[in-house]
Amino acid sequence: MKILISNDDGIFAPGVRSLTQAIAHAGHQVTVVCPDQERSATGHGITMNHPIRAEEIHSVFDPGVNAWACSGTPADCVKLAIWALLDSPPDLVISGINQGQNLGTDLLYSGTVSAAMEGLLEGIPSIAISLASYTSKNFAPAAEFATQLVQQLADQPLPSPMLLNVNVPDLPLEAIAGVIFTRQGVRRYEDIFQKRVDPRGRTYYWLAGEEIKDVEQTPDPQLGSEILTDVQGIRQNYITITPLQYNLTFREGLLSPPAWNFPVGIL
Repeated sequence: MKILISNDDGIFAPGVRSLTQAIAHAGHQVTVVCPDQERSATGHGITMNHPIRAEEIHSVFDPGVNAWACSGTPADCVKLAIWALLDSPPDLVISGINQGQNLGTDLLYSGTVSAAMEGLLEGIPSIAISLASYTSKNFAPAAEFATQLVQQLADQPLPSPMLLNVNVPDLPLEAIAGVIFTRQGVRRYEDIFQKRVDPRGRTYYWLAGEEIKDVEQTPDPQLGSEILTDVQGIRQNYITITPLQYNLTFREGLLSPPAWNFPVGIL
């Protein structure tokens, strides 16, 4: 398969090196286009008001891998690769391996997920893959699973383009409970901003906060309670796969709209 790999941790991050090495050694044609520095939590931002630069990188990956460092966001990287750097579209876009999980409502901010979502916007099946640890450098289990998943997709393609958001516990493969499909859950934080004072006496704020562990994961009325959320699954040491789409329409709001009365001419 022809595979485009990107991330939000930057071109020199160990996660993307582990992923690229595993996918390339499995015999796939790999191109890497990543930000030239870490751009985590940038969401789906794109660059419009200044140029985007891309520099070929020769010293990070295996000789058979074409790689570029891009001055833009994760979404920029995938968009630039598809429309300017590649001769033809890839069969699959993979973003990762991210340092830290991407679960629940954090997906709205994730540069990792946004890079993969940009591939999906172009009609290309995509994977976002994350290691559920902010400190561990053992990306080998996640890279091995990514290779297995790519082979599954090669043998049995998805029925329609979608984004598979994958989170892998920080455990050896033999200690992982299994692989489950999940729905997107909820994550909440407390004490999000720390108020500080700089040496000149000016107040500033540092985004911090701790996850609230006991947030209720409410059942989905259509899927039921038997399908775990990604948050629940990773806590039970499963590799979680959550199918995602970019259509944010709230269908119930259209099926049962409010009975509002507006002056004639507004709607």
